[in-house]
Amino acid sequence: MSDLTENQIKFSDYTEADFETLSWNEHIRRRSGMYIGKLGDGSSPDDGLYVLFKEIVDNAIDEFIMGHGKSIKMTIGQDNLVTVRDHGRGIPLGKLVDAVSKMNTGAKYGSNAFSKSVGLNGVGTKAVNATSSYFYIQSFRDGESAWAEFSQGNLVKSGNCTTTEKNGTLVKYIADTELYGNYKYNFEFIETMLKNYSYLNMGLSLNFNGTEYKSKNGLLDLINDSLSETPLYEPIHLKGKDIEVTITHGTENGENISSFVNGQNTIHGGTHLSAFREGVAKVIKDFFKKDFDPKDVRQSIVGAISIKVVEPNFSNQTKTYLSSKEVEPNGQSIRNFIVEFLASELDNYLHKNPAQADAILKKVLANEKERKAISGIQKLARERAKKASLNNKKLRDCRIHYGDKDARNQDTMLFITEGDSASGSITKSRDVNTQAVFSLRGKPFNCYDCTKEIVYKNEEFNLLQAALNIEDDIENLRYNKIVVATDADVDGMHIRLLLLTFFLQFFPDLIRKGHLYILQTPLFRVRKKEKTFYCYSAEEKEKAIKALGKNPEITRFKGLGEISPDEFRGFIGESIRLDRVRLSKDDNIHELLEFYMGKNTVERQNFIKGNLRSDLILEELAEKANIN
Repeated sequence: MSDLTENQIKFSDYTEADFETLSWNEHIRRRSGMYIGKLGDGSSPDDGLYVLFKEIVDNAIDEFIMGHGKSIKMTIGQDNLVTVRDHGRGIPLGKLVDAVSKMNTGAKYGSNAFSKSVGLNGVGTKAVNATSSYFYIQSFRDGESAWAEFSQGNLVKSGNCTTTEKNGTLVKYIADTELYGNYKYNFEFIETMLKNYSYLNMGLSLNFNGTEYKSKNGLLDLINDSLSETPLYEPIHLKGKDIEVTITHGTENGENISSFVNGQNTIHGGTHLSAFREGVAKVIKDFFKKDFDPKDVRQSIVGAISIKVVEPNFSNQTKTYLSSKEVEPNGQSIRNFIVEFLASELDNYLHKNPAQADAILKKVLANEKERKAISGIQKLARERAKKASLNNKKLRDCRIHYGDKDARNQDTMLFITEGDSASGSITKSRDVNTQAVFSLRGKPFNCYDCTKEIVYKNEEFNLLQAALNIEDDIENLRYNKIVVATDADVDGMHIRLLLLTFFLQFFPDLIRKGHLYILQTPLFRVRKKEKTFYCYSAEEKEKAIKALGKNPEITRFKGLGEISPDEFRGFIGESIRLDRVRLSKDDNIHELLEFYMGKNTVERQNFIKGNLRSDLILEELAEKANIN
């Protein structure tokens, strides 16, 4: 104690005055990450705006699962007003206000009113209410109705009335701009969500802004709609009590497997996905009586699994990773449930369909041949990676990793950057607990149309995959987000393309699972006296100039190395702007890479000429000519 200064002792004082009791809605607003993940502005599919929408729709779908209501109507207007109307049982009128404004209040705590439901914690709708500037809910039950209006979780007014409306629930809300800023919905993200809901709930009609989503064949429709190439054999479709799977093989690298629990898209997998991967490999090995490496069985696999579980446990409120071990409390393990189902049903299918079995065998043997051809090179590459003193030369690692126990909720990320000055700025600015930096040396090799042998022979790619820990299986990935951080100039864009080619060519499943991002860094700094704006486009720059008035100081950042560590700290902290790299069903990887990274065709030259960012080019020319 004697070693502490007077200021330190004063700073460490801890009294009753430090205590604060928050209301339920204020706690959600201040700690929104606990309930909906990140807030965001709608530019990323994992932004909180889509979590809010999903929470309301989940409740409507739970009604359908329990046998009540076959249609859900949803709209989002230009004023960002979201409306969801279901035709389920309707919330009991006397509990309407409590259901959306009292924490730990709901009908999903072990009752029979909801079985195998997604929302079990009684939190989702309350999070929507608390983070909305306007929230309205109305329940219709047997000719009677109750309604309530809230603002930021505070009750404004409520009432009861008679009605001729069909039973069900109506929810309207506007997400609060105080929290979400100047946000905008991307309807493409919502369309993907609703398509998945339709595949998992055959017979349910989902109508969004006038477009209907409905599936007749479940996960078989999902596979057929998502394939960007003709599969090697007709997809296998198997269904049982509380389980449905589809399996086929394509020609692309990696594994493309979607997983769902109680209708929730578990994009980060979990217990059920691990069991599915294990079970498929085991059935194929046993059926052909060959000791295949599981990686050879799963290479290029395209599939999906959906299971229903009583009281599922997820790693977080956004429910993207299943951590449950049992199908039912004190019941059969999820692993055994899935593995045994596949051992019976998939094995029977292969016996009855020899043509598809033969196609699988040919594919597995081809995968085995390719893997063995590079196994020696792979072994040498691993030894080189160890000798390269990775942690000292290329990688500035962080303390927490994505694969660590209980770390799935941590937003761990690896920045891939080029040059000493850029990597130095990020290294000095980063959060050492969750942010790592991998420094490239010059431009990576264009690996388009190369075999995986290049990944191990090329030192840069070899060390990069070693840093990511994906040599054997992307399930071992050490970072939740892989962030490409390059300069916003021609060379930086070229490096970005070369890295995207590497991931698309050899690890497309990292992109499908939402792990690859592009870092957006400001192009301009506009400041006057003590007020500063960082602008990511020419439009933002013009707005900043108007806001500050005459003669502000304008700095154009040409490279990441020009941005000081103190400034960089803001760009990679809470206000970080990331563009997620995404693949859609229309994106044929081979065609994409051939166009952008193949031979220098006239078509590509014309595309580049037609898509130049003329505003930035003119500004660069003006700077070089000293034109103001």
